[in-house]
Amino acid sequence: MPKAMSEDSTCSVARSLGVVGDRWALLIIRDALIIGSTRFQEFRDGLGIASNILAKRLALLVEEGLMERRTYQESGVRSHDEYVLTEAGRSLSLVIGALAVWGRTHRPKSDGTSPRFTVDESGLTARLAFVTSDGQEVAPERLSAVRTADAIDHRPDDRRVG
Repeated sequence: MPKAMSEDSTCSVARSLGVVGDRWALLIIRDALIIGSTRFQEFRDGLGIASNILAKRLALLVEEGLMERRTYQESGVRSHDEYVLTEAGRSLSLVIGALAVWGRTHRPKSDGTSPRFTVDESGLTARLAFVTSDGQEVAPERLSAVRTADAIDHRPDDRRVG
């Protein structure tokens, strides 16, 4: 794998794409988030993905900590594995949401569908936005991206979704 796409890359985007840069990986995450899929057959049927490819993608998502493999057994049937999103996997809802907005805007389809994210307690619709540290929403076209160090600050107000 080229250095720009490896886990050793200094670029956080390249490191992230090393895990979720494959369309199947993001579609598996999407189905787990939106449909609630957890079982191999649910992913296979819903995505129309070949079993060997699905098995490899699920193994990668488990290895990278985005999903957790759990064993379940229904009465009278041998045990099987299910794949449940971890906190890291669930946090990709921001990425899935951004891709949905982009697709709805730039690749619209008359019979297309998009996920809508709502707040569990209130049912209010949530939307994605860039928000400054003082609470001001900023349109993407007004932003510039600048490379910065990966020093991580986990203050909740720095990870707002408007």
